Amino acid sequence: MVIGRPARRVDESEALGHVAGYCVFNDATLRDYQFRTSQWTMGKNFDGTGAFGPALVTADELPAGAAGLQLTTRLNGEVVQHASLADMIFGVAPLISFLSHVTTLEPGDVIACGTPSGVGFARTPPLWMAPGDVCEVEIERIGRLRNPVVQD
Repeated sequence: MVIGRPARRVDESEALGHVAGYCVFNDATLRDYQFRTSQWTMGKNFDGTGAFGPALVTADELPAGAAGLQLTTRLNGEVVQHASLADMIFGVAPLISFLSHVTTLEPGDVIACGTPSGVGFARTPPLWMAPGDVCEVEIERIGRLRNPVVQD
């Protein structure tokens, strides 16, 4: 989600009024770095990871909190994740409320959230992306983000 107006100590009941819109986020992770520490931040902040787009869909065009929309991830055309946003452990309003009690959210701030089941390292056998692969993340009514995997 993209914040549209400042949010500081916002109640859950008012949180959705601070959302400008929604985009798709491809939460690519370099697992070898992620597991070097107890925190995941290291593996998720490399140049070229964290693709975002393809367009901003305004909040008024979607169900409140984008609830119930379907997310699908494909690797080389094969579905590897499929879930409803209704299955998120923390919905949009609770996330905005919680985060706004920690820091002031400003217009343009992005909150990326949610990873459905099916991540590659948790599969048996593990499924790793490699240079030449194409990863697509799609959320209905928001768009499809297509990213080639390249060696840095």
